[in-house]
Amino acid sequence: MAISKTIRPGLIQLRVLDLDETLNFYKTVVGLDEVGRTSDGRVMLKTYDEFDHHSVVLRKADEAGLDYVAFKVVSPEVLEELKVATEEFGYPVKVAEDEQPGYGKRYAFMLPTGHCIQLYAEVELAADIPMLRNPDPWKEEPRGMRAQRFDHLLCYGPNIAEAERYFIEVLGMYAPEVCNTEDGKRFATWLTGGNKAHDIAFVEYDKPGKMHHFAFYLQDWNDIGHAADLIGKYRVKRDVGPTRHAITRGQTIYFFEPSGNRIETYAGGYAAYPDNPQRVWDVAEVGRGLFYYEGELIPSFLEVVS
Repeated sequence: MAISKTIRPGLIQLRVLDLDETLNFYKTVVGLDEVGRTSDGRVMLKTYDEFDHHSVVLRKADEAGLDYVAFKVVSPEVLEELKVATEEFGYPVKVAEDEQPGYGKRYAFMLPTGHCIQLYAEVELAADIPMLRNPDPWKEEPRGMRAQRFDHLLCYGPNIAEAERYFIEVLGMYAPEVCNTEDGKRFATWLTGGNKAHDIAFVEYDKPGKMHHFAFYLQDWNDIGHAADLIGKYRVKRDVGPTRHAITRGQTIYFFEPSGNRIETYAGGYAAYPDNPQRVWDVAEVGRGLFYYEGELIPSFLEVVS
């Protein structure tokens, strides 16, 4: 449910090193469906439970990482309002010109963290969508990790307090949970436009434009365990988990796809409401917050980004 002017993060474009190997991983291990390819060779993918034309795009590049993430807003009228509000906030806005079949007008701008954000209001339905009449849980048995949707992402970069202020003041989102340094400065923030614990999160980092991970939502803890079994079967490079977060309360496992982008499979998490008091973590306790069972920070989690 959207509470703000933004509905969800609906589209993410990633840079990958070996397109064929990485594509096979997303299809076989994660369980995504290939929708098609753009005229310049990018690959469009979606999960079995998504309605939109596609949600993940892979682009072959010399360096792995995030090109951009796009948020769906509630209407074309609100899209134009947000364009103006974004410019008044101080971020120059342009129309995104790269080809994204099925998507309407997209506005693009840069955050002070070095991340490109896009906004859009219209997207076509995929050719193959979940059942609508007397629906079964799924039309065909899901493959691989049975990813249900593109859920959220975590970005690393400088000036995250300013990025947080933009998402709250312009997009109307809110931060159910934050982490502060000893002197009260923002170290991390989790932001949402609805009832999910987070749609996007930021950690303060000295290098701009870095992605820590993006996440697919799974149904429950059993599916997290199933994902871990596949990680073992396919000799996937695992980072952390299966484990549980105290922050957001999600159940999780982190691993790397062949190009080096970190993926999270995420289940559970609390229901967020904008009138709830904000949960605040001290930076000294963030290890326990991130990894509740282990009770401490795992070094690779802060050191490896793409």
